[in-house]
Amino acid sequence: TRLVPQEMNYSHREGNADAHIKSSIIGTSQLVIIDEGRLVLGTWQAVYFCEFDGPRHRRVTLKIIADK
Repeated sequence: TRLVPQEMNYSHREGNADAHIKSSIIGTSQLVIIDEGRLVLGTWQAVYFCEFDGPRHRRVTLKIIADK
């Protein structure tokens, strides 16, 4: 919120420019490894879903790529 304050006067028609900027900073996708049915994450790593323009109903899509 401090990096991209919502109350700044951004130029955007829909009034949600701050949400678009935050999404650009955070990113919209992530690649994670699953081994033996468990996420392979480092000690300080986690997976978060962030909603910057809501609340809204969203659909999360997972794409599983098998290792040969």
